Amino acid sequence: MSKFKKEILGSLKDYIMIVVGLAMYAFGYTAFILPEKVVIGGMPGVSALIYFKFGIPVAVSNFVLNLILLAIAWRIVGKTFVIRTIFGISALSVLLAIMQPLFTAPFVGQQAFMNVLLGGLLCGMGIGMVFVHNGSTGGTDIVAAMVSKSSNVTIGRTMLYVDVVIISSSYLLFHSIDKIVYGYVTLLVISTVCDYVINTNRQAVQFTIFSEKWAEIADAIISEAHRGCTLLHGTGWYTKHDVKMLLVMCRKIEAISIFRIIKSIDPHAFVTQANVNGVYGQGFDEEKMKQQFKKSRQSRQQEAGRENRPELKHNSKIEETADFSQRQI
Repeated sequence: MSKFKKEILGSLKDYIMIVVGLAMYAFGYTAFILPEKVVIGGMPGVSALIYFKFGIPVAVSNFVLNLILLAIAWRIVGKTFVIRTIFGISALSVLLAIMQPLFTAPFVGQQAFMNVLLGGLLCGMGIGMVFVHNGSTGGTDIVAAMVSKSSNVTIGRTMLYVDVVIISSSYLLFHSIDKIVYGYVTLLVISTVCDYVINTNRQAVQFTIFSEKWAEIADAIISEAHRGCTLLHGTGWYTKHDVKMLLVMCRKIEAISIFRIIKSIDPHAFVTQANVNGVYGQGFDEEKMKQQFKKSRQSRQQEAGRENRPELKHNSKIEETADFSQRQI
């Protein structure tokens, strides 16, 4: 099978799984949460407030608001994310328009807590499935994706911060503490399940790649996955032959894409994948490290004086030439 066909099949599989995740989300939201008049946050939450106040269908307001937000964020999140997000919000709006009229009453009668719990589980699993396959449901996901490009804050945590404000605003409409409490419960369930599914905590993944096509793999990872590679030279002790290895650091959410790139170029490549509890430096926890580096450099300058400036300049050069991580996420 050619590389082009593999890419088409991979993209097709991603879009199918995105639709499955969106269907799961739409079902959980319209069948369990919306009939209980619980606001969950994000654009569906804002759309729910508009629906309960003005009667505008959730699907319509969700689609319009997401397009506005996406127009603001398209330069930050990238072309691929924009395309899949437009697909995601369009498919979600269609699914919401189909499912909302089907569930005029709560799916589980007289069990409000059970409804919001089940709805939160389904929504969290749906969002997680969408993100694993590089898609988006829009709304808070767009904000979370923008934040994740420039910091190490998880997507679930970003959703938590933004959605708390939206849920709290529902008190102005319903004047009910119970609805807010149910909204918070649903929010926590969605965020926890979403983080569990897509594994967007601070853990990263380290790839060690042995392949005769190491140059092609390195170029593809840099150009397609936008991650840097470090070339290591070694010797196979059994054969006594020189070998070249690639060392790649990435976030867990990017591991699937990088693994696909490797296997598409060299199906017989020897690859090890290990979880890394902490990665510090360019492209990962850069902001905190920058502050620590600046403080350390200032203290050394004050203590050492001008005669040690060449050494500090050398350290700055080392920091500039670290090429194993090319961009922030």
